[in-house]
Amino acid sequence: MSQFHGARRRLVEQLQQCGVRDLTVLRAFDLTPRHLFVPTGMRHRAYEDSALPIGNGQTISQPSTHARYLELLRLTGREKVLEIGTGSGYQTVLLSHLAAQVFSIERVGALLDRAREAIRESGARNVSLLVGDGTLGWRDYSPFDAILVTAGAPSVPAPLVEQLADGGRILIPIGGREEQTLTLVTRRGSELEHRDIGPARFVPLIGTFGWPK
Repeated sequence: MSQFHGARRRLVEQLQQCGVRDLTVLRAFDLTPRHLFVPTGMRHRAYEDSALPIGNGQTISQPSTHARYLELLRLTGREKVLEIGTGSGYQTVLLSHLAAQVFSIERVGALLDRAREAIRESGARNVSLLVGDGTLGWRDYSPFDAILVTAGAPSVPAPLVEQLADGGRILIPIGGREEQTLTLVTRRGSELEHRDIGPARFVPLIGTFGWPK
């Protein structure tokens, strides 16, 4: 919808003012229609830098939070990426502009149904979706060059480590159910290199290798 074009442009400018420097990340925001991923009654707020409710007790994160995540991954456009927690599908489409292939898992079927429709409407064609336990990963398509986890875990789920390519990285909030530390984990052969990025607050990662429901 052309009526949102100016608002999207202003959001990109706001992200630049917040310190986002990666031009490919900024381009992804310019190409992704966030209004498709929020409830119809909230579309007038779609391009604010704020989190918004999307139903089923979930939210769509602030664009600046997504931008921070995506900059940390340093994607080149050639990667195969796994996203744990499709949610609204907005970040999934941002990733589709930054990677060769995106595989995304969501445990709430109703959320995934809505996300699937919005992703289709956005025009993304390099995205595959699965309803299931994200802590188990998606072994059929592994190894992944990058894994992005959008919920807080007590530790890095073992299956995700197993499905990570050598030199690949996992970005995941690690800690308690309420507060975590955003952590970048890089695989170097059989070793894992952990880098703490900063404090984070995400919903708990529910699953076999996460928190109990």
